[in-house]
Amino acid sequence: MEAGATWFGWAVLSAVFAALTAIFAKVGLAGVDSDLATLVRTGVIGVVLAAFVVATGKWANPLTLPGKTLLFLVLSGLATGASWVCYFRALKVGEASKVAPVDKLSLALVAVFAVLFLDEQPSAREWLGILLVVAGVLTLAL
Repeated sequence: MEAGATWFGWAVLSAVFAALTAIFAKVGLAGVDSDLATLVRTGVIGVVLAAFVVATGKWANPLTLPGKTLLFLVLSGLATGASWVCYFRALKVGEASKVAPVDKLSLALVAVFAVLFLDEQPSAREWLGILLVVAGVLTLAL
């Protein structure tokens, strides 16, 4: 039970910080190009994470990681960067209360991709929840 509570707590904190990200970014984008803003944000993330990894004694040479691991971490980083560029452009011209929920369509896409690529099998209850999220996003967007 403790492991379940641990992942859920971290996930809730992730949601809180993601919500703050949208609000802070929307305010910070005033009068600034969205791509430049994304670069500044990414630079801050890099510095903070590097300091955290070093301070906690977790630093290791990333080039010593297995090739497959490194490839997929690089692909994940590229996907994250593309997501952030698109997200900041959407925030620049749209309302945060509408952009952020549409961004969460990623939840449904993760489920579909997990079935296709990771051989995961969500239960009927989980698919219902995913469909409800999609319905909510469409309701907000339209």
